[in-house]
Amino acid sequence: MQILFMRHGQTNYNLLGLCNDDPADDVHLTAVGIAQAEAAAEQLRTVPLDMIVTSQLPRTRHTGEIINRYHALPLQTHPALNDIRSGFNGRPVTDYFAATAADPLNIAVNGGESLLMHKQRVLPYLDWLRQQPCQCVLSIAHEETLRVFYAWFHKITDAQLRDLHFANCEVMDFTIEPEP
Repeated sequence: MQILFMRHGQTNYNLLGLCNDDPADDVHLTAVGIAQAEAAAEQLRTVPLDMIVTSQLPRTRHTGEIINRYHALPLQTHPALNDIRSGFNGRPVTDYFAATAADPLNIAVNGGESLLMHKQRVLPYLDWLRQQPCQCVLSIAHEETLRVFYAWFHKITDAQLRDLHFANCEVMDFTIEPEP
């Protein structure tokens, strides 16, 4: 099965440098984010997608709706694709990084997830995908979530997770074997 992973388009919180893991917050694509999603839609226009899956956060859904203009598929959501629960919702990303700097893999603050807790929540998505009757799936998620998948596919160590960065609407292409 071909899995395309993509980060959502630029948001108002990206510009403000704020954390967001609450779907109820007014975090939305900017004009640039919409243009990024439209460019990705053109890039994926002829890809024979069987399914588009987004996180539960509106920015991924909006990105998916733009991509889906060429595919007319029902959009699905999956909680494993949600962004890391940082414990700093609505607060600066720099504050989150400062609070976890001593041990970014294991420190969870303010009731949030550590990066390794996030990894444990995210990776079962691959098992779920293996059970789907699809040949090609687009999964739209967040940078922290994409770090986990990229590292898994490339066998990158946990210590290197924070070194991985992905542009808004960057598409990555991977293959997994379906369940026997």
